[in-house]
Amino acid sequence: MGKIYLIRHGQASFGTDDYDVLSPIGIRQAEIVGAHLAAQGVSLDRCISGNLRRQQHTANSAMAELSKAGDAAPHLQIDPAFNEFDADAVIRALLPDILPEEPQALEVLRNAKQQRSEFQRLFAKLIGRWISGEYDKPELQSWTGFVAQVEQGLNRLLDSAHDKESIAVFTSGGTITALLHLITGIRPDKAFELNWQIVNSSLSCLRFRGKQVSLASFNSNVHLMLERTPELITYR
Repeated sequence: MGKIYLIRHGQASFGTDDYDVLSPIGIRQAEIVGAHLAAQGVSLDRCISGNLRRQQHTANSAMAELSKAGDAAPHLQIDPAFNEFDADAVIRALLPDILPEEPQALEVLRNAKQQRSEFQRLFAKLIGRWISGEYDKPELQSWTGFVAQVEQGLNRLLDSAHDKESIAVFTSGGTITALLHLITGIRPDKAFELNWQIVNSSLSCLRFRGKQVSLASFNSNVHLMLERTPELITYR
């Protein structure tokens, strides 16, 4: 059977003007996951990412570590189907409807870095509305539309893959969540409960034969734990 390694990007720049940039911790996480793959003797046939900078930077940093170890590092291919959903667009579209019951929401969002737990509570509430399909907006990509986008990317990958290939896909937490939903049939709300636990640079593994795909492992972050540096375990 073939393997698809789903690798979440390293820590991005939460609470800054440009989230789509790896933090110094995020760069280190990317290097560690690449060194871990090399140490485990993982030989990759292909490497793919979405077109977001944090995804590509993670992929390139990890592949550089493979090269340092003397392993072949495949050229990075880009498929926007593996992009993250637009969280900012979800917030902009759905926030006005909850302001009457959450009057402090704007203040929390303006100071998200200082109010992480309250931001997470509000964000989870908005995501719950988004995935329900009851609050769809014409200007906002729906949850079902996002899942369809990810499914198209997975199908393109499987159509071009050989059954014994090992493929790395550098992507994001929401994309991994959509894949969990597609592959296991888990409900979207339960899938997002798992989403909040996905560690930056964690490894999940899919096994495939033809179009048959199964989940082999989820959210492994032993490569970070072995560093014995707690600040390397991040979720956003």
